[in-house]
Amino acid sequence: MISFAKTEEQCRRLELIGNLSDSFIQGAHAADEANGFSYDHVEALREIGYTAYTVPRDLGGQGISLYEFVLYQERLAQGDASIALGMGWHLGVMFDLAHKRPWKEATFARLCEDVVKRGALINRAASEAATGSPSRGGKPQTTAISHKGGYRIDGRKTFTTMSPVLDYFIVTATVRETGAHAEFLVPRGTEGLKIVPTWNMAGMRGTASHDLVLDGVVVPADALVYTISEKDLQTPSPYLLHIPACYLGIALAARREALKFAAEYQPNSLDKPILYTPNVGQLLGTIDLELLAARHFLYAVAARWDEGESDPNVLIPDLAAVKYFAVQTALSVVDKALRITGSHGLSLQHPLQRLYRDVRFGLHNPPMDDLTIRLLGQRSIREAEHLSQCNKE
Repeated sequence: MISFAKTEEQCRRLELIGNLSDSFIQGAHAADEANGFSYDHVEALREIGYTAYTVPRDLGGQGISLYEFVLYQERLAQGDASIALGMGWHLGVMFDLAHKRPWKEATFARLCEDVVKRGALINRAASEAATGSPSRGGKPQTTAISHKGGYRIDGRKTFTTMSPVLDYFIVTATVRETGAHAEFLVPRGTEGLKIVPTWNMAGMRGTASHDLVLDGVVVPADALVYTISEKDLQTPSPYLLHIPACYLGIALAARREALKFAAEYQPNSLDKPILYTPNVGQLLGTIDLELLAARHFLYAVAARWDEGESDPNVLIPDLAAVKYFAVQTALSVVDKALRITGSHGLSLQHPLQRLYRDVRFGLHNPPMDDLTIRLLGQRSIREAEHLSQCNKE
């Protein structure tokens, strides 16, 4: 498929990441089989400085654009989607903090220094069994209570992606005294914090999205880095485009496997490989059409944000729509790839069966489909109201 790299620097980085991604394929398969985690893949990305790509330039990072972010994430996911999704959360958190600057500058600067110097990794720990997806607005059951000039935090978080290698957790909790929802920066190794290995899913097995348990975790007062407001729920989060980028990467990997199989498989009923049969040609053409549309949509919205689009009435629905459209496309593409390989692709030794399972998880990453459709519908209603008002005038 076509490359969306625009500059020589982007091409150079994309080649570097692509080479690593291709070398990750066998390790991703092994991690999936063992329900394990590819530590060596994370270390390889640390070695090329990938963990600091979204750290601001003035704080030692690369300060890449949103467009570049999704470009590299899409390529990384073609080799190891689980690690790509995890790195996407880390890079996305750093991207979000860099652009919104919600924390005290000194706190953010210390975090950036650690990311740049030793490749420290961070993720938000927000999901809970009782509240479901944080995007639904559920109140955190994890609590923080004033304790010895700081806070004592107790609770349990689910879906803590890349938990084995995270150095920092941004833990959402309800402050007991005020009822406020707040974010606390909790370093790994803090007493009372532990990872419970609960992740045993059908797909994205290599994300190691285990539970994070906080049992009497005591942190200083400045660990409370941000108090969440209602407005925050309405603020665009462009960094979430790393999610559709990941699932389009899976679709591109499935396309590659289908092409490889079709070019090599020749049943004795044919005088040439199935690549040249009309049915396979039709499937491949449809795959490419669907991927072209979804990828152009993804990169166009990313470019619009980089160029200054900030109207939430425009940006929020479009950001959500990209994810919806990309995941639906990825599901369709992987399904068509399996139609080309037939039962061969369902062998537990074949990469396609893992891609088939992994791509399903896009349905359960934010934003959810019903929210996306509601946002688009609300935008249409506002447009209709405006047109009606104009006609009256």
